[in-house]
Amino acid sequence: MSEIIIPLISLIVLEVILGIDNIIFISILADKLPENQRNKLRYWGISLALVMRLLLLAAISWILKLDHTLFSVRGLDISGKGMILIVGGIFLIYKSTKEIYYKTELHKDSGLHMPKENSFTKLLSEIIILDLVFSIDSIITAVGMVQELWIMYTAVIVTVLIMLVASKPISEFIRKHPSFKILALCFLMMIGVALLAEGFHVEIPKGYIYFSMAFAFLVDIIQMKTVKKG
Repeated sequence: MSEIIIPLISLIVLEVILGIDNIIFISILADKLPENQRNKLRYWGISLALVMRLLLLAAISWILKLDHTLFSVRGLDISGKGMILIVGGIFLIYKSTKEIYYKTELHKDSGLHMPKENSFTKLLSEIIILDLVFSIDSIITAVGMVQELWIMYTAVIVTVLIMLVASKPISEFIRKHPSFKILALCFLMMIGVALLAEGFHVEIPKGYIYFSMAFAFLVDIIQMKTVKKG
């Protein structure tokens, strides 16, 4: 029994950790919509993440082929997975830097305003792009950990259910505390850099990224408590 339970729990924990990136991205985009549309965007975004993961698991043989080299540039082999990670990393870096710029610079100049063209469809399309990148990364990670397909399906479904439950509290927390929003955007930028590096076969251990961001989060919490007491 332990041969089933331990891999399943380990995979769920890992998938939840990887899913945090997805939740933060969706939460930040949802905050741009009117309050009555935020939950809808979160549920659609996370539900599409589930659908993508299940479809990718169904096409597991195709996913495994993504690791095969498509072409080489100056001796560097680029695979299908690498191309997806590179595009996803660039997109994530662009979106996070753009949001940080809006939050930290534009409001200082009364003549400049943050663009208003934030329709539900536009934001959902951006979520779909990142859902695809995170889903492929997630499934390839799952394939590397376990062999049984049903364990992968179970872990994916449980992970997405946890994401659905956690998305609203995380979104509300980020919305109420602007400093944490900047921290979350910096976190997404670091993930984008990690995806870009991985696409070029430069491994940046995600544990380092999550630890550094957890430390920064703790410092921000302490600072917030100190300011309140003062």
